[in-house]
Amino acid sequence: MEKGIAAGKFETFDHLADIGIRGWGKTLEEAFENAAIAMFSIIVENLDRVTPQKQIEISCESIDREGLFVAWLNELLAQAGIRNMVFSRFKCHIQNLALEGLAYGERFDPNKHRRGIEVKGATFTQLAVRKQNGLWLAQCVVDV
Repeated sequence: MEKGIAAGKFETFDHLADIGIRGWGKTLEEAFENAAIAMFSIIVENLDRVTPQKQIEISCESIDREGLFVAWLNELLAQAGIRNMVFSRFKCHIQNLALEGLAYGERFDPNKHRRGIEVKGATFTQLAVRKQNGLWLAQCVVDV
């Protein structure tokens, strides 16, 4: 299902029993941020109702860009689970395969948020982090 490719944002794609996510951006960081939005759009069906009222610091590192992308997504999932939060906005900075970022959101409220599909983790399946058609692409399949 496409969501804003022309605007260089994000989309999800079907993958057998799991779901693929893609983030597009003018920068690598923007692609990572938009992929995080794609992932949380699976978790919360009405992501537009998630108020970015609290910020959580996120940091991770890896030996390559692809691993950093998976680490970023999995750290976001871990923090959301630990804090019973859902996130709707993201900001990150990448330098030397280390990422420092912020996730903005609020505590999950079943009266406000429609629970989507539980995402267990980001995987290395169909993993890609590269420039394509003048934009950065960050994609992988998430285990649901």
